[in-house]
Amino acid sequence: MLASSIGSLTNVPKIEATFRSVIQSNISANTIRQYIEYLEDAFVINKANRYNVKGRKYIGTPLKYYFEDVGLRNARLGFRQVEETHIMENVIYNELRSRGYSVDVGVVEKRGRNEEGKEERTYLEIDFIANLGSKRYYIQSAFSMPTEEKRIQEKASLINIGDSFKKIIIVKDVVNVTRDEDGITTMSIYDFLLKENSLEL
Repeated sequence: MLASSIGSLTNVPKIEATFRSVIQSNISANTIRQYIEYLEDAFVINKANRYNVKGRKYIGTPLKYYFEDVGLRNARLGFRQVEETHIMENVIYNELRSRGYSVDVGVVEKRGRNEEGKEERTYLEIDFIANLGSKRYYIQSAFSMPTEEKRIQEKASLINIGDSFKKIIIVKDVVNVTRDEDGITTMSIYDFLLKENSLEL
């Protein structure tokens, strides 16, 4: 289940409910939690906590889990679920960790008015918040942005952050490193991985 859900929000009760409904297993939440901790201790998986950017606090669950070795993840699934979007997200997470960053998943609140004029809150996700000392980067993993609509969607969470730390969108396509009018940098996954100072480009 963890291998199938890299890059997706996951928690123990959700896994327990899936086991109950799909394979009629009565494995307890505590046992599942222990198994996950064993996998973390064995450096098979790593968890990314959720952080509320504007509230400046951690949110308990759900979390995201990433595999330390994407090849082991693919092998565990028999190479059946090779979604490039999730694998790219896992690779970015691993690269940030290998460079010494502590990496969280971000949540940013957006307030607005609905069609009836009532105020409503929506929560937008930031794929990664990478911290190292006084440095912080907000990073979106966007496999591709073929349309302006998709570009707006990927930028929405970054625009709503409201601080001056660098904001980056990483795409699979080979593109030149660019910075738009909102101060958001777009770069290729290849530039990100192959250039040691890629976050500073």
